[in-house]
Amino acid sequence: MGQYDSLPAELRHWLARAALPWSPASALRLWRRAMHKTGCPCAACACLDAAEARLLVRDAAQVWGAGHPGLEVHFDSNGRVG
Repeated sequence: MGQYDSLPAELRHWLARAALPWSPASALRLWRRAMHKTGCPCAACACLDAAEARLLVRDAAQVWGAGHPGLEVHFDSNGRVG
């Protein structure tokens, strides 16, 4: 719990609504990369949203097969769900 408590507030808020059970270490690694790239907490959250969406699509294909409706997700040129 101490690792979670030491995360940036914006990241803790994002984790509270995340669909996947991110570890504090994984989330922080992705957060730091996104903050370095964007410099903006809101944009970093959008990067995390896109990363999570990609993982959900990948998992849906592995678990339910290529015909799963969740695989119809499309991404824009920045990797965000469109």
